[in-house]
Amino acid sequence: MELSGGEIIAQFLHDEGVEYLFGYPGGAVLQIYDALLRADKTKHILVRHEQAATHAADGYARSTGKTGVALVTSGPGMTNAVTGIATAYLDSIPLVVLTGQVPTGVIGSDAFQEVDSVGISRPCVKHNFLVKDINDLAETLTKAFYLASSGRPGPVVVDIPKDVTDPNIKIPYTYQQSIEMRSYNPVTKGHPFQIKKALELMLQAKKPVFYTGGGVVLGNASETLRTLVKTLNFPITSTLMGLGAYPSSDEQFLGMLGMHGTYEANMAMHDTDVLIAVGARFDDRVTGHLEHFCPTAKIIHIDIDPSSISKTVQVDIPIVGDVDDVLTSMLELLKDSDNKVTNDSDAMKAWWKQIKQWRKKNCLRYNKKTKTIKPQYVIEKLNEITDDDAYITSDVGQHQMFAAQYYKFEKPRHWINSGGLGTMGFGLPAAMGVQLAHLDKTVACVTGEGSIQMNIQELATCMQYQLPIKIINLNNRYLGMVRQWQEFFYEGRYAMSYMDSIPDFVKLAESYRHVGMKVEQTSDVEDALREAFAMKDKLVFIDFISNREENVYPMIAEGKGHHEMELAPDSELL
Repeated sequence: MELSGGEIIAQFLHDEGVEYLFGYPGGAVLQIYDALLRADKTKHILVRHEQAATHAADGYARSTGKTGVALVTSGPGMTNAVTGIATAYLDSIPLVVLTGQVPTGVIGSDAFQEVDSVGISRPCVKHNFLVKDINDLAETLTKAFYLASSGRPGPVVVDIPKDVTDPNIKIPYTYQQSIEMRSYNPVTKGHPFQIKKALELMLQAKKPVFYTGGGVVLGNASETLRTLVKTLNFPITSTLMGLGAYPSSDEQFLGMLGMHGTYEANMAMHDTDVLIAVGARFDDRVTGHLEHFCPTAKIIHIDIDPSSISKTVQVDIPIVGDVDDVLTSMLELLKDSDNKVTNDSDAMKAWWKQIKQWRKKNCLRYNKKTKTIKPQYVIEKLNEITDDDAYITSDVGQHQMFAAQYYKFEKPRHWINSGGLGTMGFGLPAAMGVQLAHLDKTVACVTGEGSIQMNIQELATCMQYQLPIKIINLNNRYLGMVRQWQEFFYEGRYAMSYMDSIPDFVKLAESYRHVGMKVEQTSDVEDALREAFAMKDKLVFIDFISNREENVYPMIAEGKGHHEMELAPDSELL
């Protein structure tokens, strides 16, 4: 079969099983688009901004475990996509982004819509390629998909000059399903001695804690993790990215940890003597001040990426390998061992007794007896009326933290948010990718009036493809998290955090031929949510006019440790 470069791309995507391609056309990729149209094999989703293409591909990838794919043109098409590429990079999401480039003969001459795509993307990709010869195109695409999805996943950029897709130049094409790369061979099997050593330490622990991150979700290790945690009867906490890997409703789950984590999770982290970190990277929002982090703990760290181990926190027992494989090996060792529980059961009873004391703080309490809508209340009601199969995306800010704290995630890949980069404008396009991947499921986007306006043009995409997403807009007329920090650390000087020109979101939604609703009283919240979610075939934008100065608690200020949380001022009185 002899194909042009554009035809090779179209055929390869079909052969690779790519279900959706998110993109926006332009001069440098028109030959690819023409080939895609004629092939009519992969469904193309026309977004309204290239950033949305990468976020939508990202949401698709997070919710399915498959590689998301985006196609953008050269110059501003590529630079617009960088934010989405960086978002995927910080959260280790498998993405392949195909970028158009000017013809090879004019690369470096400042041609129209030319940028150095390889140079620009280098700091925020797992790898990138510039394809200069059509004969290298198919193999490069195979490498890109392999790199994106194996080991520690991440985004891969493939930059394709226009002459490489010339319809008049054709070469033989054969789909290559797999590939070996001598310079890239990720370790998947954990070292048996290290695993045995780690398990021995775990069985000697008096105050153990599992600390789990997004790597458990990405590594499809949730079931194995749940079995191991139940077998050992250890408490478990999770990062923002790991929520759902372990059921939030289970009594052994302490809630999210870190800057806005629960009192019991953070106190347990501070007091633990053995910390088992699984698929987590010890980022600053989790550790707090490093000098105060787990001061008396021996640390076991399990991760697929060797560069993540001891990167910020020195660990005692490193285990490089696939998370699910390592946890499975631990379970097998436990079955073969006479020690099926910890050696010191009295110590474990005392540990759980201490945790129950911390739980009595009920650190997520808030005053519900107000006419003004509390954002926490909206999320609690959202949790009540949706089932375990609902997918929740979020933007970034206070609403993101409220969603993480008050929505009970029971399954992995159902909580979709930008953790590492903290990208405003992520929620709506990510929800599009999730909804397309799960057409029969409920998808809700929790956002704020600041974030939603970053990519609100995607309401047009939702109309074009009939995506019945439910948008939960927690509208406090502020850039909420910015305002909170200004209140705490800048003596209440609210520099540019107040939004004094907010659109009528109901009319805006209706202008895109969606349903708009405005809710201003607490007593109307539940009815509005039920009405919205009953509209199975429509996008509904619900504008909740919420409390303007509500803060996210608990909170650990910069420079503080886990044991130095600030709780809500009136929490003891509620």
